[in-house]
Amino acid sequence: MAPANTFGTTLRGWRERLSPLAAGLETPTDRRIPGLRREELARLAGLSVDYVVRLEQGRARNPSTQVVSALARALRLDIAERNHLFRCANLAPPPGGEVPLHVPPRVHRLVQQLGDTPVAVYAADWTLVSWNRMWTATIGDPRTYDWDQGNLVAGMFRSRGGHRVDSIAAWPVRSWAGDEAEEEALVADLRITAAAHPDDARLASLVDRLLHTSPRFARLWSNGTAGLHTGDRKTIEHPVVGDLALDLDVLMVPGSDLRIVAYTAITGTDDAEKLDALCGLLPAGR
Repeated sequence: MAPANTFGTTLRGWRERLSPLAAGLETPTDRRIPGLRREELARLAGLSVDYVVRLEQGRARNPSTQVVSALARALRLDIAERNHLFRCANLAPPPGGEVPLHVPPRVHRLVQQLGDTPVAVYAADWTLVSWNRMWTATIGDPRTYDWDQGNLVAGMFRSRGGHRVDSIAAWPVRSWAGDEAEEEALVADLRITAAAHPDDARLASLVDRLLHTSPRFARLWSNGTAGLHTGDRKTIEHPVVGDLALDLDVLMVPGSDLRIVAYTAITGTDDAEKLDALCGLLPAGR
């Protein structure tokens, strides 16, 4: 059985959906073909028409990084589509630019509508960029966190006298796995982000600063471990309702590097009742 022509099928579909006007071409108003012709895509990408034909038909199956990049630019692909085209060509997607800090309206709306759950949004480098009122009620107001540039990793690796600071938030939040495991998970996640965004000066500066100020960070960074941080179980030493044992889940936003972080309690437990009590203390309105 012949291998599937995933790259060619994808390329043709995206060529046929892009209008010449959207591609920056001037065309007759009575044109019958809505999408780009092969010769038009070839011209925009700086390729031969014959090569575009062979790519679409699956007779050319190993396009270079330069060819795929040129096609992605000509087709006006967004980052997610560009990365998909690279994977269809069995190539690693190119590294991104700066770590995005923008929260799309749909994500902001979701966070606010989950009103009875503590939810926050972090950028890929663990900069806290958005949160709801229940997060403030449960973890404390992020504006009071003593984090350099609002970054969780920077806050976690603050030290006094060479030792970890007891609280990284408004009040103590501790991992059931222990400080070492929690720190290693975040550093491993940050390493993936640093590799994906090598040109982000802000992120490079953060890593460099931590390497020079935190021996703990430097040791963990040097071990080379890489992996996404997907969750934890935490105890929050809350000043109003007492200790809260909550699950922390990290959810990736499709088409984005953003992380949605949510704290939840097991249904029917004292911890769930304490969360309900905190929710009841919130003032009316948003």
